Amino acid sequence: MEREMLEKNLRIVRARLDEASERWGRVEICAVTKTVDVETINRAGELGVRIIGENRVQELAAKKPLLMPELEAHLIGRLQLNKVKQVLPLVRMIQSLDRRELLDEIDRRAQALGAPMPVLIQVNIARESQKAGVLEEDLEAFVRDAASRQGVRVEGLMSIMPLVDDPEEVRPYFRRMRAWFDRLREEGIAGAQMRVLSMGMSGDYIVAAEEGATMVRPGRALFGARI
Repeated sequence: MEREMLEKNLRIVRARLDEASERWGRVEICAVTKTVDVETINRAGELGVRIIGENRVQELAAKKPLLMPELEAHLIGRLQLNKVKQVLPLVRMIQSLDRRELLDEIDRRAQALGAPMPVLIQVNIARESQKAGVLEEDLEAFVRDAASRQGVRVEGLMSIMPLVDDPEEVRPYFRRMRAWFDRLREEGIAGAQMRVLSMGMSGDYIVAAEEGATMVRPGRALFGARI
């Protein structure tokens, strides 16, 4: 992707975010780099992007040695148990902790490495049967369990919203996610920092920022030819 187009896209997304999040404060960008070439990713790093999100462990492993060292990689896709050992040295954070058996495996592997893994707990806020994530009624207990593990460090929540034509349709879900984020932070759960609320992608990141996201995950909006 040409530098001028990428720079323009970044400038537009940043300006829209700053306006939308005026009530809450600055929102971090986790640039979704699935299928994006290394040259373009590094160019984004030169333009100020610091966090990238990859969906697949295999793709991230291939790109990682070629990425500029300043870039912080997060795993944002569903993680298979047999990929946990491979992914831990590659990422700064796993944003998609979505089930108990994955928690057990991350905890075990990270303890073996002697380095706790920062995680976000993925919440299935819209209760979509085809999507992963912890349900609301199980969330607090799951957070407390994860926060008690020596091999993980709970840093917040993540959610993927339903795909809709009008992002206003998912505004109530963003609002509920922020309410959960605030509630769990106010609980003061030992081992749970609750500093990151990752929600909103290219189609709905503005609404997410308006409703209190601390991090959004645009991909197409940054790396598409037009936004």
